[in-house]
Amino acid sequence: MTLAPLAKAFLVIQIHTVLALGAVLLTVGIFAIRKGSPLHRVMGWAWVIMMAIVALSSFGIHEIQMVGPFSPIHLLSAFTLWSLVVGVGHARSHRVKQHKRRMTALVFGALIVAGAFTFLPGRIMFQVVSGG
Repeated sequence: MTLAPLAKAFLVIQIHTVLALGAVLLTVGIFAIRKGSPLHRVMGWAWVIMMAIVALSSFGIHEIQMVGPFSPIHLLSAFTLWSLVVGVGHARSHRVKQHKRRMTALVFGALIVAGAFTFLPGRIMFQVVSGG
């Protein structure tokens, strides 16, 4: 394992990576605490902000280009931003089941599935974990 490929990457990739990893760690904390508590709300807002920056920063990453400078991951990023707004709206309207479903789907799709693709050969995170 080496952080050298990440250290050499563009700043937008570094920001994207650090905040995505932070969101993963924060997810564990959020799942471990009582839902609806003041701490859950503070951690939830931090998570939403992190995820929004992760999604927005992806628009500055163009390693895979399929339609101009964009790839399917950019569609996921747009969907993530929309889902964050919807999920927060559910929470603010006390629609707990819908909020839980939306946020759980975001964790699975935007963090776990999308994150898994960063470990494919040729990608920076693959280089990080494989030693370059």
